[in-house]
Amino acid sequence: MKKYWGVLFKIVFSRTMVTLTLLLIQVFWLFAGFRWLGEYSEISLLFMLVLSAALLVYIINKDETPEFKLTWVIPICAAPVFGALLYLFVAGNWGNIGLKKGLDKRRKETAAYMHTEERTRREMEAASPHIAGLSRYTEEIGGFPAYRNSPVTYFPTGEAKFKDLLIELEKAKEFIFLEYFIVERGKMWNSILEVLKRKVQEGVEVRFMYDGMCSILLLPYSYPEKLQAMGLKAKMFAPIRPLMSTSQNNRDHRKIVVIDGRVAYTGGVNLADEYINEKVKFGHWKDTAIKVEGDAVKSFTVMFLQMWNSSERGKEDYAKYMKSGLKPEGSGHGFVIPYGDGPALPENVAETVYLDMIHQAVRYVHIMTPYFIVDNAMLDALQYAARRGVDVKIMIPHIPDKKLIFAMSRTYYPDLLAAGIKVYEYEPGFIHAKVFTSDDEKAVVGTVNMDYRSLYHHFECAAYLYRNEAVADVEQDFQETLGRCIEVDMKYYKGINILNRLMGRVLRLVGPLT
Repeated sequence: MKKYWGVLFKIVFSRTMVTLTLLLIQVFWLFAGFRWLGEYSEISLLFMLVLSAALLVYIINKDETPEFKLTWVIPICAAPVFGALLYLFVAGNWGNIGLKKGLDKRRKETAAYMHTEERTRREMEAASPHIAGLSRYTEEIGGFPAYRNSPVTYFPTGEAKFKDLLIELEKAKEFIFLEYFIVERGKMWNSILEVLKRKVQEGVEVRFMYDGMCSILLLPYSYPEKLQAMGLKAKMFAPIRPLMSTSQNNRDHRKIVVIDGRVAYTGGVNLADEYINEKVKFGHWKDTAIKVEGDAVKSFTVMFLQMWNSSERGKEDYAKYMKSGLKPEGSGHGFVIPYGDGPALPENVAETVYLDMIHQAVRYVHIMTPYFIVDNAMLDALQYAARRGVDVKIMIPHIPDKKLIFAMSRTYYPDLLAAGIKVYEYEPGFIHAKVFTSDDEKAVVGTVNMDYRSLYHHFECAAYLYRNEAVADVEQDFQETLGRCIEVDMKYYKGINILNRLMGRVLRLVGPLT
């Protein structure tokens, strides 16, 4: 009995429970405060009604998707005081002002390293003026240049990436940078950590940054201190604190590894055992990743250092880590454009890249994504592509990790099918891959899901491949995975529980905020 009460006491007074309790208390007082302001006096009520009207005019004229506008117009019209104050608190995103300033500063500091070489630009113009234009866009908006001399290795499973990563980590001689969204102790992370500890003892600089959401359920809040005691430089991005702030909505969803400026990894694979199927949570976990070598590694090095230093006050010696990479010979490497995205950039680079691939497709666009919650622009682009004869195939999980998100994703089936888009569910389990391929020439592999959270709220990264040999490997994996899928038709859709379908439709009203 004493043991039972001891465990209960530990859970109730754990940092996670205390943090959640304090956040709930703040939510209560926020709602109560909004209500009090609305009922305090006729003057305050009149002021709030005028404010609500002004906000409606502002929202309608704002350069934003109709879905985001509708999400806010409804609550402001239904409950003017509450809706207006909630909009100012959430959409203002006051908590992220410091982070945006920090990232802007770091981008300016690294601008000298982030430009497309003139020879590469000329070769892109000769190969495809359109791809050269896309490169100009990514460089202008986010400072993400294009590279040649960059071989890419595609991993169709988390297990394959994990095995290769261990080999490359053992080769490290100067530095190792790791940035991840999810880290959980188990076979995968423990194996990597053993290598990192050994490398630190050999004099290799190791920096490890992970998203602060892990501190809620997966890791102790003090875990960075434990890693620092082992010799690693470690930190959490945006730690979850018992203080309600809109900054906690913008998570670091990126997955980046850089080793000696020689190789870099990205993709969907986090550092937890379900990603390598050592732990079964939602059936077979299908994920993908890539290893980039050569000149393009520089962009991943810079992206990591920018994020690492976004909250630091000192000055980074960037030149120390700007390695020239490999200089591989051959003509099969094509072009690689590593890029990032996030709320600190002036435009949604990740969504623009996806839309560009869809609009430029001639023969096919094939997509793997764990979540499908998109705006009208994305849906229209996919439908138009299918109606002009492009083979559009979308693959999502059959066993979801988030049932409410899955319910929303399935509500798009009738619109997709009516346009001639083929939809598939991965029958063995859960797809976590974020992959686009098109016309045997283009592919994107990265961390960007097809949902509002990835496209608008999170910090993300990916690599755009054009005429790179890995494009064929990505497409081959798509075709092989297709053989393990259920093809969706209207009969299948109508067989889904009607309450589940209705719930998905209702939840789409708040889809932009999910």
